Amino acid sequence: MTKKTLAVKPRKTPQQSRAGHTVATLLEAAALVLETQGIAGFTTNLVARRAGVSIGSLYQYFPGKDALIVALCQRERAAFLADAQAALQQASGPAALAQLIKASVHQQLQRPVLARLLDLEMGRPAMVRELQPFREAMHDLIRQLLEYEGFLPQADIEIASDDIMAIVRAMVNAAGERGEADREGLTNRIHRTLSGYLGM
Repeated sequence: MTKKTLAVKPRKTPQQSRAGHTVATLLEAAALVLETQGIAGFTTNLVARRAGVSIGSLYQYFPGKDALIVALCQRERAAFLADAQAALQQASGPAALAQLIKASVHQQLQRPVLARLLDLEMGRPAMVRELQPFREAMHDLIRQLLEYEGFLPQADIEIASDDIMAIVRAMVNAAGERGEADREGLTNRIHRTLSGYLGM
C-alpha cells in the first residue's frame, strides 16, 4: 500500500524555470498521448518521445505513468478551480451559480476525450487520496456560494454543497460520454436542474 501511494507522487518539484518548462512539456505530452492512445496505450516511453526528452529525464520527475496521470489530473483540476473561483466575484447567488456551471461545462468539453479518461482514472483509490484537496476546495467554494443573496436557505448547507457537486459532475460526465459538443444546451440543462434543486 505504501509503495502504491508513493508511486503516484512526483520524484521532485521543479525549482528552476527550465525544470518547470520540462515538467509542463511532459504533462502536455502525457495529455496528448492519452487523447490519442487511451489508457491502454499510455506508456512513459511514448510520453518521453512525444515530449522530446529522454526516458531518464522523465523519471527524474515522475516515477511512472500513475504519477504522470495524477499530476495531469492536478493540472486540470487547478485550472478548473481557478475558473470556478471567479464565481465568488459575482454580485448575486444566481450569477455565481451561472459562473460555476460555465466553468464546469468548459472543463469537460474543452478537451472532452482527455476529460473523460481522467474522470475514469480519478475514481481509483490512490488518485482519490491525491486529489482530495481539490474536492475539499470545491466543496468550500460551493458552500460559500450558497450563502449568497438569491438562494433559499438550505436545511443542511454541507449536504447541499455535496449534492450540487454530484449533480454537476454527473451531468457533465454524461455529456462527455455522449460526445456532446453543445455547450449552451448543456449549460441550460444544468442550470434548470440546479434551479429546481435550490428552489429558485
